[in-house]
Amino acid sequence: MKTSKKWLTGAFTLALAGAVALSGCSSNGNGNAGNGGDSGANAGNGRGDAAETEPAGFKFGETPFSFTYYVNYDWWTTEPWGASPNSKWVQDNLHITVEPIQSGGAAAQKLSTMIASKELPDAMMMDRGPDVERLRQAGALVALDEYIEKYPNLKKWAGEETLNMLRSSDGKIYQFPNWYTAAPTGNDGWFVNKKIYEELGRPKLETFEDLHAYLKQVQSTHPDIVPLEVGRDAQGVEIMFAGFANDNRSQFSYMKAYEDGDKLATIYDNESYKETMTFASQLFREGLITQDALTQKEDQVKEKLATGRVAVFVGGNATNLGREGHNALKGADPTAGYEFIWPLVKPGVDKNKVYPNGYNALGWNVNVITTSAENPEAIFAYLDWMTGEEGQRIMFFGPPGSYWDEVDADGAPIPNDKWFSTPQEEKDKDKLEAYVWAGNATYVDTSKGKIEMNLPEEQRNWGAVAQLNVSWKTSSNNTAYNNIDPAPDSDEGIILQQVNDIAKEYFGKMLFAKNDAEVLSLIEEAKKETNGLGYDKVLEFRTQAWQENLAKMSGK
Repeated sequence: MKTSKKWLTGAFTLALAGAVALSGCSSNGNGNAGNGGDSGANAGNGRGDAAETEPAGFKFGETPFSFTYYVNYDWWTTEPWGASPNSKWVQDNLHITVEPIQSGGAAAQKLSTMIASKELPDAMMMDRGPDVERLRQAGALVALDEYIEKYPNLKKWAGEETLNMLRSSDGKIYQFPNWYTAAPTGNDGWFVNKKIYEELGRPKLETFEDLHAYLKQVQSTHPDIVPLEVGRDAQGVEIMFAGFANDNRSQFSYMKAYEDGDKLATIYDNESYKETMTFASQLFREGLITQDALTQKEDQVKEKLATGRVAVFVGGNATNLGREGHNALKGADPTAGYEFIWPLVKPGVDKNKVYPNGYNALGWNVNVITTSAENPEAIFAYLDWMTGEEGQRIMFFGPPGSYWDEVDADGAPIPNDKWFSTPQEEKDKDKLEAYVWAGNATYVDTSKGKIEMNLPEEQRNWGAVAQLNVSWKTSSNNTAYNNIDPAPDSDEGIILQQVNDIAKEYFGKMLFAKNDAEVLSLIEEAKKETNGLGYDKVLEFRTQAWQENLAKMSGK
C-alpha cells in the first residue's frame, strides 16, 4: 500500500533519539541548506531571527488565528491541537490554532462530499495528482506564487527546480510540498549476517559471482539458514537489477520501462533485465533464495531476520528491516547482528554507478490552500515557518527545553540529558511527527545525521549509519519520473494496469523457470503479450511526460 509505505519510511516517522533510521539527506544538496536564517543566536527560546519567523506580511502572535485542516487519507487521524508539546508551543507562542477535520476512514467519499457541498476546509494535505488538478480546475485552490516570493523558507530549501515541478498547466503553483528533499534518500540495499559471515572467513562479496559462491557455502554449512532473503513480493530481485549495468536504476525494473536514448522502452528489451531474471531464477531453483518469496508476508520476513535465520538480505526498506533484526539479535548476543554492505554488481560494472535507491525531490505529498480560507496568506506563512529551521526544530525535535536547549552553528539541535535519558517509547508518546505537515527532509536528516555520528559508535543507530555510509550514496534522482503515468480511467491507464498484471504473473513464472532458456522465452512471451495490449501507447505517454518533467526541472 503506497501511502502506508510512505508513512512508515518517510522522515517524519523517524524517532527523536535515533531509535529508527534516517530517511533523508546528510549533505547540503541545495548549496546553502545548512546556513539558513536561524543560525542559533536566538535558539535558546526557540525563536529564530526576525526574517524567518516574522517576514513582511502576516505577523505571528499579533492576532490569534485559526484554520481548518483536512488530511485526505483513510488511515490518518489528525491529532487534537495543543495535545502535543509542539502544537502547544505553536498555540502559545504563535497564537495559531488548527481545527482538524477527519476523514472517518473514507477519505475519497469525504472529499467528494465536501466538493459537492462547496464546504471545503481551509487547507488540505493530499497526494499530488488528479485530486489536486480536479480542485484547481474547479477554481477551488489558491495560487501560492505571490507568497513563495514573499516568505523565505520554501523557496530557499526546496529550490527552483523542485518548485518548477509543482507548477500546474497554467504555470502557477498551488501545492506546498511535504518532506521534499534537496539530496539523496533511500532505504533499500544489502546486508549480511555477521556471525555467519565471520564464521565462513568473511569472503569477498562484491560481485554476483562472489554472491553465488558464498550462498552455496552457506547452503552446505548452514542448511537451516535461508541463504538469500529477498523480502516481501521478492522485492530484492528488483534491487539486484541495479547491479547488472552502469547507471541502472531499480526504478526501471519497477516501472517495467527504461531509458533508451530520449525515449522510454519496454523493460523486456533490456539486456540487464534479462540477466537479472536468469540469475534470480538460477538462485531460486538451486534453493538459494527463500522458496516462499512470492507468498510470504512482511511479518514473516521480520521474524526470520529477528531470529538470525538469514545469511544475506537484499530488498526494499533494508535499513529499517535490518535495524530491527540487528537490534533483536544483539539484544540476545552482543556479538551478533547484521552488517550493511555495498550493493553487489556484475563483474565489470562500476560499483559507484549502481543505484538500488532512488529519491524524489518533491517528497511525499502536498498541502493545498482552498478558496474557502479567509486568510490564505496566514496559512501559507505558518507552513513556510514550519518548513524553515526553527519550525522543523520545534515541530520535529520538540520545543526548546524538551529534548534540546541549544543549537549548533548550522542550526541543528544539540541533544540534552533528557534526550538520552528518556526511553524511546516515552518520546513516541509526544506524537511530534503527527503535526509535521511541511516536512523539510534536508534539514531534518542533516540534523539527525550530525547527532548520530557524534554519538559513541556503540550507541549509534544501525539503520542511520547504513543510510549515511551506503544507501544514500547509492541513490539516484528519480524526480523526472514523477507523475508520468496516465490517469487510471484513461485508455493508456487501463492498458498500463493490464501490463502490470501481466508483468506480475510473468515475474513469478520466470523465478520458477526450469532453466535459463525458459526464462528468456518467458520474457519474450511477456513482451509479446504486453505489446499486443498497446503498451507502446503507454510508453509514448510516459516518454512525453518524462521529457516535459525534464524541461520543467531545467526551467524551460
